[in-house]
Order: sequence, then C-alpha cells, then structure tokens
Amino acid sequence: MCAYSLSQLTSQALPLPLEALPQSAYLVGGAVRDALLGRRSEYLDLDFVLPQDAVAIAREIASRYHAGFVVLDAERQIARVVFEQATVDFALASGDSLETDLQRRDFTINAIAYNPHTNQIIDPLQGIADLKRGIIRMVSRKNLQDDPLRLLRAYRQAAQLNFIIEPETRSTICEFAPLLSQVAAERVQTELSYLLRSPQGSIWLKAAWEDNFLSQVLHKQVTAQNLSLVAVIDSVVNELGTTWQEFPAKLESEIPGLALGSKRTWLSMAKLASLLGNVTPTGLVADNNLEELLENQKYSRAEIRAVSTVLKALPQLQSLAETNLVLPNKIPVPKQYFFFQEVGQAFSAVALLGVASGIAIETIAPLINRYCDPNDQVAHPTPLVTGNDLIQAFSIRPSPQIGQLLNELQLARAEGRIFTREEALALAAQLINSH
Repeated sequence: MCAYSLSQLTSQALPLPLEALPQSAYLVGGAVRDALLGRRSEYLDLDFVLPQDAVAIAREIASRYHAGFVVLDAERQIARVVFEQATVDFALASGDSLETDLQRRDFTINAIAYNPHTNQIIDPLQGIADLKRGIIRMVSRKNLQDDPLRLLRAYRQAAQLNFIIEPETRSTICEFAPLLSQVAAERVQTELSYLLRSPQGSIWLKAAWEDNFLSQVLHKQVTAQNLSLVAVIDSVVNELGTTWQEFPAKLESEIPGLALGSKRTWLSMAKLASLLGNVTPTGLVADNNLEELLENQKYSRAEIRAVSTVLKALPQLQSLAETNLVLPNKIPVPKQYFFFQEVGQAFSAVALLGVASGIAIETIAPLINRYCDPNDQVAHPTPLVTGNDLIQAFSIRPSPQIGQLLNELQLARAEGRIFTREEALALAAQLINSH
C-alpha cells in the first residue's frame, strides 16, 4: 500500500510548485490518509505543518500565486490559502516536534505525516497498520476529551471510509458522550450532515443510537423506526433509479437558498426528515417542535423549510396515492397541480420518503412521471402571459386579482384547456367579465 500511495502523493497535481514549500513542511491528516487508501478527490483539502513562521509563509505563497488568504487562528499560527481547486492550510506544529504534534491528533489514521520533498512518511502511532486493518483507533483518551467533536467524527469517518471503530475507542466515546453538549451546534450538525450524505451513514447512525450517543447530538428521542427509515432510503433511491434514471440526480441537487457547494441535498434532507419525524401508524408526520429543534441545532432557514415541507407533504402524497389506488390514473389534475405548487423542488425527497414509508411506487408513478418530464405543465408550469401582460391588455391596476388570474390561467393550461398566449388572454377576458 505504501509504494502505491507514495506514487499518488508525488504525482497528484498540487495547487503550487513543490519548490514553494519549505523543506520542513509536512503534509498531515486526511490528505495523507486518503492518498494511502487510494481515495481521490477533485477538490484538494491539504494541511501542512511547519516548525515556524506558518502564517508568514502562507501569506507569501498566497501573494506569489495570487491565491486567497485568511488567518484562521493568529494565536495558534494557522492560516489558509485558497486556490481554484484546493484549500491549503498551514499550521505551526503543536509542541516542540512533528512527533509531538501527531501525538495530539484524534485518531491514528489521521496522525501520519508525509514530506513531499523527501517522500518520507512519519508514522509514530502505527496509523498505516490501522489503515490496513480498516480500524479507527483513538490516539489517546485525553485528545477526545479535549475536543468532544472528535467523538462524533469517529462515526462519520467510519461511515466515509467503511471502517470499524476499535472497541476501546468506542467505549471511550460512549463514556464521554455527555461532553458533546459543550460543542457549538454548528459544528455538530456539520458532522451529522456528513453522516446523512454517506451511503454507509445509516449503519453508523444506528451505532450512535445504540451507544446512546444520538440523543446527545439531536436532543430528541430517535426511535428504531426512524433509523429503519433512514436505512431503507438508499435502497429506495436505487429502486426508483431503475425506472426513472434522472431521479437520483434530482435527489443529489442542492436545496435552494444555500451557498453554492453547501452539500445539503434533497437526499440528505429526506434522511434528516426521516430521522426527526414522528413515526405513527398512519405514517411519518412532523414533530410539533421540529422547527424549534432545527433552529437550536443552527440549521439554516432554507434547511428548516426543506425538512418541514417534506414532512408536511407526506400525508398529502399518501392521500393522492390512495386515490390512485381506487381510481387508477384518475387523480384530478387540479389536485396534482396544487400539490406540485406546494412542494416544488422538494417533490423528489417527498416521493423518496413516501416510498420508504410504505407507499407503493405504482400508486405515485403518474406523479413521478410528471416530475421527471421538464415539459409537463402540471409539475413544471410555465406561464403563457405575465402580470404585466394582463395589466396592459385589460387596463387593470396591480392587485391580488392579477395573481388569481395567473393561477387560473396556469391551471387551465395544466388541464389542456389553453395552449397559446392568445387563448390565455381570451380566457382572462372571460374571467374578468364574469367577476
């Protein structure tokens, strides 16, 4: 494994020339671990440890290569240089040597250093051996105690790498679980979001639940039924993808209202909803305190709105499915239209969670067909006329009447009663005269 990984480390495109790095610079952490495992990433996240002048060297590199620069921690001498395809952090070694710095890290697999100038690997804690075994092992109890977020990170990295947590480490995590209350909610939900994105995440969410750790993260009673829903979601994605090839991609699209690259997708929102909803005999429903819970966990308004929309739309989807079961393909178009208007882009997550909750795919297939057709006027309405068109054509003032007219015109188009701009204006004239 080492020979392969050394080749990968030296050949992968670094964002800066090797000669720009001091001879004493060592690459540490996840980049070394992933290279040793042969894991690749389009966007590099590199961490270098330096014995001195970390901030000054980072500033000089950023200036020389016209990259972004920010001091992350002036006291601890940590600075970041941002390139187009990479983020590079430079930090002063913690302690009087590189080995001391590695002794203060979270897990042995993250306590491996590599000098790109000499191809030397420093592995004082046998992290490479743990990589070979697929084990996450703590460096020390004190290191976990000093930064309790590392407790949750163990589950996340186990999911990402498909590793197991070494028994003594897992026992220590359970012991220190109450310390997680000391960690900022933003940091906790970031780690939880990683778990929700990972295909192996449901396994380790269940492990965290079994360790009585999940309640420390969510401050809510998560049940075995909640976890069962999370576990079945990935298989449902594959099942839906066999019939509608574009469906998985829609689930992987980012929810609107967040910064680009936020990694909060409709799939992760569906999993979060399944984790936080109340499982009842009639299906999954929103908890009365859901929004307050998410606010306390520092989720954004966009994320809160997404999860709430998914859970509130589930009973409506169940009702539509039951209608279709009794009268196949006879769901009234207005019901479908207003349902799509209400759920919008959240439909993919609603349908996914609905099927995971027990709704038969064939009962909502007509809705999924509409959603997957970008030209379908029920699921994706495009207006024939605008509000300004109506104001100019009929000399009417801006008022709520404009919105009502536009809605009736769009519904008429969805029902196949009008097809052109002229027909829309003619219908608008009839509607205005009838009021």
